[in-house]
Formats: sequence, structure tokens, C-alpha cells
Amino acid sequence: MMTLHALKPRFQSLLRPAVRSLHGAGVSANQVTVSTGVVSVALGAGLAVAADAGQLQWFLLLPLWFLVRMALNAIDGLLAREFGQISTLGAYLNELSDLVADAALYLPFALLSEAASVLTLLVIFLANLAEVAGLLGIVAGSGRRNDGPMGKSDRALVFGLLGLLLGAGILPGAWLPGVLTIVALLLLPTIVNRVRHGIAQGGGHTDQ
Repeated sequence: MMTLHALKPRFQSLLRPAVRSLHGAGVSANQVTVSTGVVSVALGAGLAVAADAGQLQWFLLLPLWFLVRMALNAIDGLLAREFGQISTLGAYLNELSDLVADAALYLPFALLSEAASVLTLLVIFLANLAEVAGLLGIVAGSGRRNDGPMGKSDRALVFGLLGLLLGAGILPGAWLPGVLTIVALLLLPTIVNRVRHGIAQGGGHTDQ
């Protein structure tokens, strides 16, 4: 199923000049990965404080950061692949920092209402489950699965738009739990698709 992840190659080609400049300056892929994760957690913490204080204008930072973060995630991958920086440590840092960063950036929405609180935690749980299902494709022999319909890039788009609406002054009414419910529901076929395609393309079995 088509997701925003399909646009990644074109996006990466636009970033190559910046990647070459960063490599020339001695910046490593792991440094980009860790820095991106740290900023995401710091922003998530700041937005949680803002949400608790009712200062929702700060949520305008969220769509901007999701866009920057998407670029940085592409940059660390290009640095690793094209400049000989691929490592086991880098693989762990990349996957773990993404899980932590996503959770940190989604959590502020849990403070906006009681209904949003439960649904945000559900979305975080299902999103992590979807990413684990994607990683298990490697174990199955089919490679990292990024099937949709609600992959990481798609979630970034949704939460970025939510941040834009809240920051623009639209109060978090019944529409917010509604959107979170849709995200949670779309994560279910995302998980199923990643497992199903991982098994199908990995030969249908793994060693126990």
C-alpha cells in the first residue's frame, strides 16, 4: 500500500549536497541520529509543559520539527550508506531513537483531554508494535518492512497537522479523539501488512 515512505528516494536526492557538506565537516551519521533524538525528546517535554499550561501556540513547532526531523533521518542514512559509516551501533541507535522520539512527540497530546490521553497512549503502543513488526521482517529474511497505511512518515504528517491546528488556535474538542481513533485503527492493518508481507517475502518461515 502506498505511503509517504515511497517518496523517500526523491527526498534523499535533494539532500545529497547537504550530506556531502556535513561529511566534509566531519559530522557522522550517529551524531546526527543522537542529536535528532535528543532534540525530539526535549521538544516533547517542552510541549507537554505547554499543553499542561494551556499554551497551545507552542504546538506550531511540531510540524516544523517533523519536517526537519524527516530530513535529518534521511541525512543520517545517506551518511551511513554512502560514506562507509554503517555499523551495528548505528542500526541500534537509529531504531531505538526513533521509537523514543515518536513517543516523546506524541505524548503531549495525552495532556489535552481525558479521551485524548487514553487514545494517545494506544497510538504510541500500536506505533511501536508496527515498528517492531517492520524490524522482524529482517529476521524473516525480507528486509525492513515499511508497509502502510500508517507508517512513520504518515504519522508525522498527521501529528504535524494536529500541531498546526492546535497552534493556530483551534481548541482540542471532540475532533481530536476522533483523529487519534482513526490513526489507531489504521495502525492495525499496518501491523498486519508488515507481518503478512514479511512472512510472504521471507519464505514463509523462520528458524525457531
